[in-house]
Amino acid sequence: MVKFNAKLLPVKAHFFFFMASMGPILPFTIVFGKQLGISEIVMGTVSAVLPLLFLVAKPAFGYLADYFQRQRKLLFISVICLMCGAHILLYFVPAASIHPFTVNNISCQEINSCNTKEKNYPLVEENTYNCTWTAQKKKREGNTSHLTSEKCLIAKNVGELCQNNVSDSYDILCEPVLDDAYYMCSTITFWSFVILMALGSIGYNVANSISDAICFDVLGEGGEMGYGRQRVFGAIGFGLSALLAGYVIDLFSTDDSMKNYAPAFLLVLIFGLLDIFTCTKLKLPKLPKSESILADVASLLKHRHIVIFLIFATFAGICDSFIIYFMFWYLEDLAMASGVMSHVKLIEGLVIAAETLGGEVIFFSYAGKMIEKLGYEYCLSLSFVFYALRLGLISFANNPWWLLPTEFFLQGPSYALCYTTIVAYASAVAPPGTSATMQGLVAGMDDGFGYAIGSLAGGVLYQRFGGSSSFLMYSGLALTCAVVHFVLHVFFLQVPSKPTADTCSRDYQVVSQTANDSKIDSTSK
Repeated sequence: MVKFNAKLLPVKAHFFFFMASMGPILPFTIVFGKQLGISEIVMGTVSAVLPLLFLVAKPAFGYLADYFQRQRKLLFISVICLMCGAHILLYFVPAASIHPFTVNNISCQEINSCNTKEKNYPLVEENTYNCTWTAQKKKREGNTSHLTSEKCLIAKNVGELCQNNVSDSYDILCEPVLDDAYYMCSTITFWSFVILMALGSIGYNVANSISDAICFDVLGEGGEMGYGRQRVFGAIGFGLSALLAGYVIDLFSTDDSMKNYAPAFLLVLIFGLLDIFTCTKLKLPKLPKSESILADVASLLKHRHIVIFLIFATFAGICDSFIIYFMFWYLEDLAMASGVMSHVKLIEGLVIAAETLGGEVIFFSYAGKMIEKLGYEYCLSLSFVFYALRLGLISFANNPWWLLPTEFFLQGPSYALCYTTIVAYASAVAPPGTSATMQGLVAGMDDGFGYAIGSLAGGVLYQRFGGSSSFLMYSGLALTCAVVHFVLHVFFLQVPSKPTADTCSRDYQVVSQTANDSKIDSTSK
């Protein structure tokens, strides 16, 4: 019989509504920026700079939460308000004057006449767009594609096509070919998007790490293995809201190239308000206060086990960042190539649902038992193996629907297992009174420094080599991390990886001694 713990209900509810408020927009932020006219290289650069802010913001806010313990609930709610407010304001960012557009089902005569008033499509300036012409044959099978960069949507060889194929209709996709890195940086679109994305991302990442710290505080010392059973409700909320958002975005969009994101932003507002209400009901336990928070945390960095842990937490962020920032970009490229752009947001929503409601639900629920049986080190090495498999399979996809089974089966053993291992280990080694600071430090290395490296490199690789080759490169990186991490802990550190009942809350004896010394010092003071 499952025992119900009433004091954990607000924690579960917070995780559900907190992640549900981000599900409708967080996975779509990058492709939303693409719709505004921001390219891979610009987005990669922005995505690389923002995590550097997380590297500073997370430990800083964690320190404030530990230092001002009586005000930590107010601080926490304020960060959530910043997160939701900034993301909602993204809806009001104007699109760049030059952005992708499509013209569907147009005849040869209409192309040559350039009748923009009747068809309501813009004049195209020379060298401004690359237009892909696809002739949909009515009398015979097959498509014919031609590339051009001409004014008024007139291709050099369209006249030849129309001589014998006057009954054909055409679908036209036009994408900007400006040096948009220079162009975008001078527009209000770029700066509005970057500032709001920065504020919203900082709010989300800070609130996420403080949420973990609060969860561990409520669970109490030695309760690290129960974290996943609380965090799983966040996965459920994120998956359901992302799936709903993907469906309603497609439902209310009349143009395949310019999606209507208004329903998604409305869902952010609704779930955000519910989360704020839930947070007011959180009862945070009284904790011992460290008299020297920074010194206590810094003392842990003297041990090679902790340093290696932080290094590989950074590599986990590098691998995860490329999936987060560029998987949907790659998915939309596949959707365009396979002709399913009209359902692309639904597919993206289904992918998020597959990730969260499939693998994450299972692995968040049982990650604690896996860590207790295998140990933190083997679990982290194992998660890198699954990252390598996941990235490799994505690289071989030739249809966006293929990503559904990949994410369903591999999001759990890669992301969910890795994330639980990292945050549980950080909680286990944190000296008393420093839980939020330690979570902020670890998260800053993982989805701060790691995300910065991964997204910057990812943007460059994606633009130069394309999505498939880039995912394959990151797969090789993840496999290398798995092998190196395993070898280090088996042959170099030579510490027992499997925690016992007496040591599971402090994995290493040397770390345990440091934490106990900190506790004694704090009590004596």
